[in-house]
Amino acid sequence: MVQVRTDNNFSGVYWITENGQEKIATANLAQGKKVYGEKLVSSGGVEYRFWDPFRSKLAAAIINGLKFFPFKDGVKVLYLGASTGTTVSHVSDIVKENGIVFAVEFSARVANEFIDRCAKFRKNIITIVEDARRPENYVGIFGKVDVVYCDIAQPDQTDIAIKNCKMFLRKDGILMLIVKSRSIDVVKEPTKIFEEEERKLKSSGFEVLQKIELTPFDKDHALIVSKKLF
Repeated sequence: MVQVRTDNNFSGVYWITENGQEKIATANLAQGKKVYGEKLVSSGGVEYRFWDPFRSKLAAAIINGLKFFPFKDGVKVLYLGASTGTTVSHVSDIVKENGIVFAVEFSARVANEFIDRCAKFRKNIITIVEDARRPENYVGIFGKVDVVYCDIAQPDQTDIAIKNCKMFLRKDGILMLIVKSRSIDVVKEPTKIFEEEERKLKSSGFEVLQKIELTPFDKDHALIVSKKLF
């Protein structure tokens, strides 16, 4: 017997209590389908997918005290660094049929795995196989998006995110930037790198809303949430 609790602060997020342990989850948009081996449970006619914070930095941020959560039913998202679809799939669950996720992945091999595991079962995902450094080459994006979520391991990851935001993020839209300090500088203290990337966002016309480190789920990683003011 499982117990389900709706999270009032995070639209589309649930907490499942099973065997005395409470874990984060989303309602599965693709009934019966798993993406990364996550557990499925059913309650009240709804199928839920456990959301592993050790596999998803967004889930880790929620558990670590995230306050700003722009995802909800109907939201349009540009997701940079889709990989094989762990976090993308949960975002897809949350934005539901009325929303859309434009998922950018550079590696054709990884993109094919992403399509096979995730995208082909979800009508609200459009896969874009392209280098995030070249957003002008994206095919399939229409209109402005509400959220840009960036999770790419490159030294210029913040610059890449800003470039994409300039092209596709609406004014007052939200950028959720995963900063991987070791991808930027393996010697410098991670906290210094987080501060430098935060300053870069501010100087580029973003209002930083929150910075949250992801330890113990992801060492030397932080999520910076900011609003586009231009």
